[in-house]
Amino acid sequence: MSRVKNIAFILLITIMVLSACTPADTAAPAAEEPEAAAEAEAEVAEEAEEPAEAEPTTYTYADLVLCYPQLGAESDWRTANSASIKSSADELGIQQLIFSDAQQKQENQISAVRACIQQGVSVIALPPVVEDGWDAVLTEAKEAGIPVIIVDRSVSADASLYDVHLGSNMFLEGQRAAEEMNALLPDGGNILELSGTVGSGAAVGRADGFRDSLNDNITILDSQTGNFTRAEAIPVMEAFLKKYAGEIDGLFIHNDDMAIGAIEALKAAGINPGDIKIVSVDGTRGGFQAMIDGWIQADVECNPLLGPQVMEIALALMNGETVEAEILTNETVYYPDNAEELLPTRQY
Repeated sequence: MSRVKNIAFILLITIMVLSACTPADTAAPAAEEPEAAAEAEAEVAEEAEEPAEAEPTTYTYADLVLCYPQLGAESDWRTANSASIKSSADELGIQQLIFSDAQQKQENQISAVRACIQQGVSVIALPPVVEDGWDAVLTEAKEAGIPVIIVDRSVSADASLYDVHLGSNMFLEGQRAAEEMNALLPDGGNILELSGTVGSGAAVGRADGFRDSLNDNITILDSQTGNFTRAEAIPVMEAFLKKYAGEIDGLFIHNDDMAIGAIEALKAAGINPGDIKIVSVDGTRGGFQAMIDGWIQADVECNPLLGPQVMEIALALMNGETVEAEILTNETVYYPDNAEELLPTRQY
């Protein structure tokens, strides 16, 4: 029995020695290594799944789809403006110019703008026929994410509904016209006004600016609209001549086309160039010829060649660039003394 006990005792001691010699962490690394590798692989996979931040797209003129709902073709100025828009689009390689003629009807312009919104154009450039009534359609354009440039004339809608106004300062044009009339009639006198389209930014601005700077010794006997057209100005001037015969010292006329129509009526009535002082607005070739012929004594410039600026602004807006909210054209006043020299250089 003692031999059996000794053998058992020796076995027990052997087992204890072997257990004591085995490192406690021998198995641990083997278990941990696969887990660490799996975690590393998961992190790499997550990084691969995260999309790389895309570079912003830079658009060119070849990407631009421009909507231009022209208000009409009522004058030489408007014809030149349309030609400038079309030629600029062609020269710059504009993808598509959606051009329409509203025939001086606001409802036609609104329909054209809505059609452009439905087509998803890049930018809308709107020369508004009148100031009021644009809030609804401009809101629709804003909600569709389409930038809007108000061109030439102004709108009464909140400025947040469009991005830029590009054009002339009509109030300043009226002030300049008044300064010319003051110089032509230093001793005062009676004048008449042939106004543009009722409610249009051009007519409102020019009329307000003119009255703001006109001398107190000059009286505006009457003001009637010729709707910016040569044809409508003729009967208005004929009626003026009948009603105010012998009382008229001067005429303030809101554009050259109406001035040319009024001059036809003056000729028919036997009035000579210079008998009635005329201040007009535009600076068209027809206006320059009327200065050369002695009928117009001062022509306040209103530049219609806005095509290059419209395209430049449209592309900037398409690319999300910041653009000034009010951009004015550089303009001056022309006189008969250099009209003949400058006429050949006039582009409109």
